Amino acid sequence: TALVVRFLTKRFIGDYEANTGALYSRKFTIDGEQISLQVQDTPFVSLEDDTDSICCQEQINRSIYWADGFVFVYSITDYESYRVIRPLHQHIRKIHPNANIPLLLMANKGDLLRARQVSSKEGLQLASELGGSYYEVSARENCEGVHEAFQQLCQEVSRMIGSCNGEKRRGLHLVRPKSPNMQDLKRRLKQALTSKGKSATTL
Repeated sequence: TALVVRFLTKRFIGDYEANTGALYSRKFTIDGEQISLQVQDTPFVSLEDDTDSICCQEQINRSIYWADGFVFVYSITDYESYRVIRPLHQHIRKIHPNANIPLLLMANKGDLLRARQVSSKEGLQLASELGGSYYEVSARENCEGVHEAFQQLCQEVSRMIGSCNGEKRRGLHLVRPKSPNMQDLKRRLKQALTSKGKSATTL
């Protein structure tokens, strides 16, 4: 959620609501052309007990079907979040066995190097294995890095859609999720800022 907020608003909010799986829309310029971008902030995915399997909510499966690109995020301070990436990618391949969909691997919390549990080498190796780009970023301290990573993925998605002449994948009868405007995100930011203000006043 912090990375999505950084990308869409260029602001960092340390305290935010739990991930609710919201879908956000905004206009974005790629190579001089304005496109309508939808970002699905999916709920957290974890491994099942003592296995390398994941259990996805139906909302996540629906999002996977409609996605034109994927952002896999883990924390360099949490090895378990890194471990879930491979099974999640395998799950996506089951839904899109033949599709060549752009993906991005983002290692977050690059500002917490002393607490690192996942090396840059491990991140690069995983990105190579998955066939995607790799960025180590800090949602807290590096707005430019987050923006650059998302922009590269958007460019890859734009080129892929262009090469397909705009044709959308067919086969599954799933309803595309409705996309709200930015009002919900602004509301969440306002709540977070108000809560911070109150905390500062009481101290």
